[in-house]
Amino acid sequence: MSRGVRPSTERSFGHPVTGGRTRRSLPKATLFDMDDTIFDHALTCKAALGWLRRETGFLQRRRLDELWVEYARLLESVHPLIVAGRLDATKARRERFFRLAAFCGVRVSEEDAASLSRCYRSHYQRLRRPVPGVGRVLARLHGRTVVGVVTNNQVAEQEEKLTFLGVRNLVDFLVISEGVGVSKPDPRIFEIALDQASAEPTEAVMVGDSWSNDVLGARAAGIRAVWFNRFRARNPEPATVVELDSFRSMRRVKEALSNEGPGPRALKR
Repeated sequence: MSRGVRPSTERSFGHPVTGGRTRRSLPKATLFDMDDTIFDHALTCKAALGWLRRETGFLQRRRLDELWVEYARLLESVHPLIVAGRLDATKARRERFFRLAAFCGVRVSEEDAASLSRCYRSHYQRLRRPVPGVGRVLARLHGRTVVGVVTNNQVAEQEEKLTFLGVRNLVDFLVISEGVGVSKPDPRIFEIALDQASAEPTEAVMVGDSWSNDVLGARAAGIRAVWFNRFRARNPEPATVVELDSFRSMRRVKEALSNEGPGPRALKR
């Protein structure tokens, strides 16, 4: 394992020891997903689609929630083609709108698909926001655990998101699928992150919103996962996986990350 990021020697979370009680200790490395864990992709996407729907007649054939769900599915289906180098980002965005138009029963030209993509992108960039509370969490973790981001997507886009959100200086390293040539849930991307953090699997925790990519992917690499279930989906394995539905409570974040935290259960607001 390479030298990676040198972790801080102080890994306790919260206030000093008082009354003979020991503090809960943080993992050596805390890994976060990006989209819908740090960056609020889902609601930014929905808001951008809402603006585009108001401007585009045929999109009004479908309810906004239907467009939102279908667009999310298209993002997942097209991403492997980008990682494999079979499709560049611009063509991928255009392809998504070809398929979204077809979902609405309309066939559009390449030019129209490209125009829809540009309009959506403009709205998306304008409406971007962080997941509530994540900035405070990262600030509290900084210097107490090695903080990494493990994410699928393009390098430039994911790096720019962290800068835009004002938290780039709170993250020690990024492992991005485009940059390393492998995507979550493949355990190899988590192994690269462990190498960057100079940590063993048992010394790390992965926090992410995707059950397949983040929970099962981390588990395949031997890393304990915390499921960031902000939309309160059904937990397939409530007896084995701790979940958070918010970053608003520092105490509950601490419990979820701590090596001495509670047994698997939902940690809610």
